[in-house]
Amino acid sequence: MAKELLYLIPAAKCEKKEILHILKSHPEIKFVSMVGIDLAGNDTDEKIPVRVFLKDIEDFYNGHAIQTDGSSVVLTGIATLNNAKVDMYVDPSVNWYVDYNWESEDEETGLPVGTLRIPAFLMHNGLRVDSRSILTQTLEYVGAEIKALLKKAGKVPGLEHVKASEIDEVLFTVGTELEFWVKTPTEETHVEELSATQVMQENYWQRTRGQARTALEDAMLMLEAYGLQPEMGHKEVGGVKAKIGESGNLDHIMEQMEIDWRFAPAVQAIDNELLARILVKEAFRLNGLEVSFQAKPIIGVAGNGEHTHTGMAVRLKSGKIVNLYAPKDMKKDFMSSVGYGAIMGLLKNYEVVNPFVTSTNDAFNRLKPGFEAPVCIVTSLGHSPEVPSRNRTILAGLVRDVENPLATRFEIRAFNPLSNSYVGVAAAYLAMLDGIKAAIGSGKTNAELLDELSKEPDADGFYLEKGRAYRSEHDVFDDYTPEQRDKMFGKPPATVWENMEALKLYPEKLKVLKAGNVMRQDLIDAFVNGALLRWKVELIDRIIPQHLDTVRCIVCLHCEENPVDDAAWTAINNLRLYLAKDGAEKSLFSRLREALGAGKYSEASAMQQEMTAKMGELESMYEVYKRNLLDI
Repeated sequence: MAKELLYLIPAAKCEKKEILHILKSHPEIKFVSMVGIDLAGNDTDEKIPVRVFLKDIEDFYNGHAIQTDGSSVVLTGIATLNNAKVDMYVDPSVNWYVDYNWESEDEETGLPVGTLRIPAFLMHNGLRVDSRSILTQTLEYVGAEIKALLKKAGKVPGLEHVKASEIDEVLFTVGTELEFWVKTPTEETHVEELSATQVMQENYWQRTRGQARTALEDAMLMLEAYGLQPEMGHKEVGGVKAKIGESGNLDHIMEQMEIDWRFAPAVQAIDNELLARILVKEAFRLNGLEVSFQAKPIIGVAGNGEHTHTGMAVRLKSGKIVNLYAPKDMKKDFMSSVGYGAIMGLLKNYEVVNPFVTSTNDAFNRLKPGFEAPVCIVTSLGHSPEVPSRNRTILAGLVRDVENPLATRFEIRAFNPLSNSYVGVAAAYLAMLDGIKAAIGSGKTNAELLDELSKEPDADGFYLEKGRAYRSEHDVFDDYTPEQRDKMFGKPPATVWENMEALKLYPEKLKVLKAGNVMRQDLIDAFVNGALLRWKVELIDRIIPQHLDTVRCIVCLHCEENPVDDAAWTAINNLRLYLAKDGAEKSLFSRLREALGAGKYSEASAMQQEMTAKMGELESMYEVYKRNLLDI
């Protein structure tokens, strides 16, 4: 990394006077780009010459210089074709980063050409309509509510050492773990080989080699240069061992990796996540490797998670930071009453949080039992306050260090690298606020709140619902049957349609997200309608055609008549015909297309589940059939 380059402009220096001076001092920065985040989580990027920005800097800060329109960003039903104007406002409250083109040299300085990426808010008809704004305004609202709540309550169980009158500010921190798959561009590996490697743990924590090692180290150095403070990079569970090709280089690379970096204030942290994905992709591309952040790039093996750690603290007027989740006595209690309330609020209201965390077909492909991906609305605290433990099978777990109360946080495991984390984290904090209000308002002790969280399904709760369990220290995949899981923790949605329907099925819980009027109904509708449109189009134009190609590639391989082989192929072919061939009755593929086209989404959702199950059955039957043939 070139030391003379400018990678980061800290928030404290993002005011106009500072920016003018900085840009004039760094002529290698040729462009600026306004980065707004639409409701699908897409970031805008354009190339505005620096001279234009410097000339009109007042207009850029005031939102009058740059506009986009409803056909360029996903603001479904908000920025319409007949009311499309969307203004972009500079956000000077967070760090700004310079994106360098390592393949283009500035003739004047001999340095890479840089683009200053400026975080921005999107404004339509006088209202903010972007994902960053939802999170920013949510935190302002939740912070004010928490501050007022603590002031009104006086002493709070587990936080007796915190005087409400001494609180200066409520702080929200987020840290994410970025998992991704890496491969050489032309590489393909059988799922069976990948699965075997995963089960035998041949890849996890292993030493990196060749281009993969170089790319990982380059990515870590890039993150360091940009001030993200990387903490760890390593191989994850998925992948196979690379092979040396004729050139002497490793050319059979297919493996999963993870990079972690230091937590940050919530909005900044998710801005950093976006930057990290850019840097990682670029580092690996420059080393001839492809990166996938898809939640489930390969069906049947480990997917990519983005485990999201959420914290809540206060800064006292003295400058001291106190974690609101951590109790005064870390060896006596798991959490303070604020912590108990937060996790109860998240779990009770998760049906309406989930749509903003899991909104794509790809995301649902990951959330399957058996891959350490959460499918149940349940938490784990640990077996005792004295000895923290980590349960990797639950939705949201308590992370704590007895010797470091500031590290106390919740790890929400359902996010993936392509989740819209701005909106998902906002929804999570709003749900937590509801639980915190209930816990503190109840006047109950920490022991009583622990009993509430740990109650049996048939027990009444003052806040949590009867008929549900919310805590388990067991392996929820191996220690319960699917039927037991559904009964104890609720049946999880299986498709995007089922997930979005929860916003209609749980109106009282939806009110929790709409508190403070930040997550307005128009924004919720826009998010849902955009998600459903992408769900529909992806099924029609990508998933069904891909499945059709798979079906067409499944052909009869045996020549001589044989009762065993004939019977196996007949069963396979019958399933092929059911899936893809129209005859007297239409195929499942055709019926699904028609249901989607007619807006019969409930029927389409059921057919999608059937299609997924039948395709898995077909591919499994074909593998068994092939393995039994000796003459091919």
